[in-house]
Amino acid sequence: MAKYITKRILLAIVSIWIITMITFFAMNAIPGGPFNKEKATDPAVIKQLEERYNLDKPLGEQYVIYIKNLLHGDWGVSLKTGRPIWSDMINKFGVSAKLGVRAAIIAIIVGIILGSCAALTRNRLPDRLIIFFTTLGTAMPSFVLATLLLLVFCLWLGWFQVFSSSDPNYTLPVIALSVYPMAYITRLTKTSMLDALNQDYIRTARAKGVSKLKVIFVHGLRNALIPVITYVGPMVAYILVGSMVVENIFTIGGLGSTFVTSISNRDYPTIMAVTIFLAILMVFANLLTDVVYKLVDPRIKLD
Repeated sequence: MAKYITKRILLAIVSIWIITMITFFAMNAIPGGPFNKEKATDPAVIKQLEERYNLDKPLGEQYVIYIKNLLHGDWGVSLKTGRPIWSDMINKFGVSAKLGVRAAIIAIIVGIILGSCAALTRNRLPDRLIIFFTTLGTAMPSFVLATLLLLVFCLWLGWFQVFSSSDPNYTLPVIALSVYPMAYITRLTKTSMLDALNQDYIRTARAKGVSKLKVIFVHGLRNALIPVITYVGPMVAYILVGSMVVENIFTIGGLGSTFVTSISNRDYPTIMAVTIFLAILMVFANLLTDVVYKLVDPRIKLD
């Protein structure tokens, strides 16, 4: 187990380094520069700015400087605000985390419950209703659902106020973010549950007189959760910092909004910082998923 985790950590470090390299050189391959504006800027001013942010140096030297600073915990400064990126990013990530964690918890719990119910009532009315609505959930993008929720519940019905940073209400953004993963987890749980309930060990447990609830939720559901865990790990990381459009629709000042703004402002250091931060979360989520495999099913060997 320890040997496997060590290998995965080393692989994670290599993956993050490759992503860092691709992101850095991709940003520098984009035509134009971060200080290009519609109105002409004095060339002397641009030269001073490039010297300040090391943009006047060769590309390879810029990359070495960037990696050294990153290893020392320096994520750089924003080219537009001049403030350290790390402090701003962490503050904005706190808002995204509140939204994302709530959406992930709802998606996981409701998805597993609905998937189990659909499997236990296969080809009956509850199963058909659940599959019908989850099909709608997987077919509707989160930004379309977010727009509909904002239009109906905020503007037409007035049940919720438009998002305010002083008095935030996360209900509608959480619903918009959780519907798709909840629908996917529901369908995944149903398929896995049906497969698990047809296994020989389930028939053996029933033949021994084990109670129906124990057979379903202890023996069946535990093994059915393995494919769900595979999806949940990356899903949580994606929801935490991947809610860019939803955050913009509900005017939430989270990390997603910061990322979108940095793209329009050509703020390359911020774009790279958020991308690398997302990569670290994804890699950590995948590592944690592999470890949880062993806890859910001891038969899995991590070699």
